[in-house]
Amino acid sequence: MTRSKPSSSTSNAGRSTGKSQGAPRGAQGVLLYGLHPVAAAWANPERRVHRLLATEAGRASLEGTINAARTAGLTRPGLTLVEKSDLDRMLPPGAVHQGVAIDAAPLPELDISDLCNELADQPQAVIVVLDQVTDPHNVGAILRSASAFGAKAVVVTERHAPETTGVLAKSASGALEAVPLIRVGNLARALTDLQEAGFWSVGLAESGKQTLAQLNLTGKTALVMGAEGSGLRRLTMERCDTIARLPTMGPVGSLNVSNATAVALYEVARLRS
Repeated sequence: MTRSKPSSSTSNAGRSTGKSQGAPRGAQGVLLYGLHPVAAAWANPERRVHRLLATEAGRASLEGTINAARTAGLTRPGLTLVEKSDLDRMLPPGAVHQGVAIDAAPLPELDISDLCNELADQPQAVIVVLDQVTDPHNVGAILRSASAFGAKAVVVTERHAPETTGVLAKSASGALEAVPLIRVGNLARALTDLQEAGFWSVGLAESGKQTLAQLNLTGKTALVMGAEGSGLRRLTMERCDTIARLPTMGPVGSLNVSNATAVALYEVARLRS
């Protein structure tokens, strides 16, 4: 899904500026870290990159990505070599950065009308809607599952949803560059907009009378997932076309929201195969 026009300028990607002169300065944009998020952001023509920071080992791991971006003609800054300790100081405590980090501008945002317009001619489009899911690890994992199973977007609320930080991007393992994360001010209104655009909204809750497998999910589908612990809010459930459940059992009868979303997306893919 296109969020902005790709850059076609001549690239200087991968040109080293030499050894670091101490800890890197503060970030201009958002700091992403880890091999998969950094490689995906570097290769994404919709990302404007301020700096690429890497250790010697990190640079070697990114060599193929850097060369591919250069071949594609993407405008990219020179790579700055740093020490592992520099990245440790720059990033959150315990961040698993694998020797690479990128300072990049946020991705251009889509709104719900953009999404509906772009999916107008895709009669089997699937999206995920999150009702106040606040944990960035969960949202990142959901983006990763959405990418793996072909979902076109993940919709979150403007409030009670995580910022697009390095933690979220690391959990998404590169999927943040592939699946638009769309923020809406009023989730109930967004569901109405999606329904008017042809989406059938299916809320997932233990109270559902039917399992997801018992539904006809061949058309445009919005899977609506509730927050950790509290689940779907009452107004959100009322705006869904139907409520379904996953056939869980045993002493632990519920799933983490990211796991439940992965299972639901797999079920939709299975029913359509």
